[in-house]
Formats: sequence, C-alpha cells, structure tokens
Amino acid sequence: MLIVLNTLVSALAIGVAAWLSRRYPVTAGFVIALPLATLLVLPLAYLQHRDADSAFQMARSILVALPITILFFIPFLMRDRFSFWGAYALGCALLPVGYFAHRAIMRMLG
Repeated sequence: MLIVLNTLVSALAIGVAAWLSRRYPVTAGFVIALPLATLLVLPLAYLQHRDADSAFQMARSILVALPITILFFIPFLMRDRFSFWGAYALGCALLPVGYFAHRAIMRMLG
C-alpha cells in the first residue's frame, strides 16, 4: 500500500511540474528542486522498517549528496557550448563521478 501511495504522489508531483514548465518554468524548477522524494521516502522508510538510525543515516547521506548532484546541471550553464542533448548527456556522465565522491565522503564521515 505504501509503495502505491509513494508512486502516486511522486507521479503527481512530476506531472504537475511538467505541466507547469510550459507557462511557468521558474516555478516548475522550484517545485522539482523541493526535496519531494526525501519528504516521501524518509517517513515511508521509517514506517516500513521502524529503524530511526537507518532513517537518520539516509537523511545524512541525502544532505551530503545534494551539493554533489549539482554536477548534473553544470553543462546546462554552458548553453553556447552544448546542445540540450549534449548538456544532458554530459550531466548524466558527471553523475557517476559524483556517486564515487559521495561514497568517499560518507566513508570518511563513518
């Protein structure tokens, strides 16, 4: 039941943001930047497993990951150098670099 609720709320948030993006791209960007997935996943994970330590560890991991995920957007700042798909592909290619940086930071934090 929780998976269905999570899926429906997530799909609704994505659908609303996609709909907004045509007329209000700045508002859509803000809506997508909200930690919607985190707001859904943390309580659902806690309710499912009843493990507060795991939920706190996941929240800490998310906090560390947030600035790293900005790597995806860097190519979009160079509009004159890349097409949309080029910027998108390069952004996706940078994410594994961010993943390994995240793992290293989390190991250092213990």
